[in-house]
Amino acid sequence: MRPHRLQGAPAPPLVLVLAAVASVQFGGALAATLVPAIGAAGSVTLRLVFATAILWGIARPTWRGHARSALLTVLAFGGTLGLMNLAFYGSLARLPIGVAVTVEFLGPLTLATILARRLRHLVSVGAAAVGVVLIAKVPQTPWGDLQWAGLGLAALAGACWAGYILASGRAGREFQRLDGLAMAMAVALVLVLPFGIQSVPTWSAGAVAKGLGIAVLSSVLPYSLELVALRRLSARAFGILLSLEPAAAALAGFLVLGQRLNASQLAGMGMVVLASALVMGADQRKDPATSGG
Repeated sequence: MRPHRLQGAPAPPLVLVLAAVASVQFGGALAATLVPAIGAAGSVTLRLVFATAILWGIARPTWRGHARSALLTVLAFGGTLGLMNLAFYGSLARLPIGVAVTVEFLGPLTLATILARRLRHLVSVGAAAVGVVLIAKVPQTPWGDLQWAGLGLAALAGACWAGYILASGRAGREFQRLDGLAMAMAVALVLVLPFGIQSVPTWSAGAVAKGLGIAVLSSVLPYSLELVALRRLSARAFGILLSLEPAAAALAGFLVLGQRLNASQLAGMGMVVLASALVMGADQRKDPATSGG
């Protein structure tokens, strides 16, 4: 039996994005323990192996019967997915995570700025940008801790993130259910496999178990939720809502790990929430079906 169509999912886009953000944070925590053991390329490969298998088992898509433009969308979607993950995991080996996340977020933030049409939108973008910088404690990071290669990889991941937003929204409109995502995940796996295949001898049973968890938490759940959300949410709004990720990470660190939040981080979280409230208020006044993306 084929899975039910997801276009009519009752959950509002904001709930879907929040669920995706929460899932990514747990997956990121798990990935932080796997990368030192099998490397960035190996971790991405293991994650994509499981994510592709799970999504193909659920969606069971076919490459036949699709327009050429739809297949090109899948290729672009898969390419941005694979390169985004490789570049970001590579940046984590060279930069403090707060700096890496902040630089990567420049991608969706730039996209949101380009798509901004009103003063309210620009205010939202600015508030999100300042909030992310404060949450990540970028001003307190010594310049000596930064590496140009890491900054370049994080910036590349950000550019791919912007491309992912556009490609995911297009795939969600051109394919039913999760078919487009499953096909794109297979493309990403083919692209990443040559870089990660050499790490296979280091894949212990524990690493494989972690890879499965990361695949579900960092790929299957968030990418599926985001694809559905982008069917009903503009790319500009989605790009700004992603600024909730560092806020969620900081809050999770406080609640789960006991990491204290200083005044600037609390102010940053407030600015991110304000930006999200502004953009959601603007989008709710128009039909999501007509939103860009």
